[in-house]
Amino acid sequence: MTDVLAAGAVCRPGGPVGAGDALGPGWVAFDEGVVVDVGRGAPPRGATDLGACVLAPGYVDLQCNGVGSDDFADADRPGWRRAADTLAGHGVTSYCATLVSASRERYDAPLAVATEMRDAPGPAASDCLGVHLEGPFLGDAPGAHDPGHLAPADASWLGDLLASHPGLVRMVTLAPEADPSSATIRFLVAAGVTVALGHSTAAYDRCRAAADAGATVATHLFNAMGALHQREPGLAGAALDDERLTPTLIADLVHVHPALIRLAFARRPDLALVSDSVATGGAVVARDGAAYRIDGTLAGATALLDAAVAAAVRVGIAPARAIEAATRIPAALVGEDDRGRLDPGARADVVALDPRSFGVRAVWVAGRPVHEQQ
Repeated sequence: MTDVLAAGAVCRPGGPVGAGDALGPGWVAFDEGVVVDVGRGAPPRGATDLGACVLAPGYVDLQCNGVGSDDFADADRPGWRRAADTLAGHGVTSYCATLVSASRERYDAPLAVATEMRDAPGPAASDCLGVHLEGPFLGDAPGAHDPGHLAPADASWLGDLLASHPGLVRMVTLAPEADPSSATIRFLVAAGVTVALGHSTAAYDRCRAAADAGATVATHLFNAMGALHQREPGLAGAALDDERLTPTLIADLVHVHPALIRLAFARRPDLALVSDSVATGGAVVARDGAAYRIDGTLAGATALLDAAVAAAVRVGIAPARAIEAATRIPAALVGEDDRGRLDPGARADVVALDPRSFGVRAVWVAGRPVHEQQ
């Protein structure tokens, strides 16, 4: 049975990178979890009229370490399901569970759970695309990562991990200085893994050499990287200048100043938003709009991707641009071209947004309603 949703505005990210689509009245039809038609203006008879809201694709978060008190690195299966359900309620219909640097024996357990969640997420949950390994091959800007767990890049260990958990690792963030020959970057790219550069003070030319080897992403622009210096632009400069490196950005208005959010969007039409949300509790506390370690180090975000989109709009980014940065662009970075779009043949992951606040009103995952604002 075909379901049709109509709304006062529909955002269809697509076309040239960064173009988005002007917001205008329209409708979306889906059947068996797949979008079958999209139109402007008056909907077909029998459509569900959602009124003055914005229909957009479900959000895709490539960097989510945990939600609430549930950390993907050590949560049990119910904890993963709670986190996935919470993400869905915030409009995040797909995510990469992100694991920070740890001792090597600590990876197998969360990867095993991630495989289960990817293969059987449950009817109300956001869809786990796989895992983003943020470390342990980081450099001289570790941020909240434990320096004791950092190490030079090790393609042999990664090869064993990929073989043990086939198809699970979708992205790896590493520092160019941890992989001076770029051999590990080339290995990961050949294995179909998206390589991101981050937690690095590497020079601009070294970052471009990593892009030559196949790196395509710069992790959380401006955070955990060398300063943008006029004579040594570093990773931040490479992420703004080199078209091969798509920067991701945390737009919670704590990690990055609004002026730099506007600058990044203006310079990079292909910019992707991430939440970098982390679990809180124990040594990580929530305060002042983010998460901090006891020693005061900024550890990550507490806001999820819906809040990032709303914040970007609030500081002056066009709604269609902000939505595209949280949908089509991140999905494409990990090869999920049937997500993050409202086009025939795409997964029917849909969010209904308040047209003023851009808060989430309702969510559909693969055509199933999973959340409705009370």
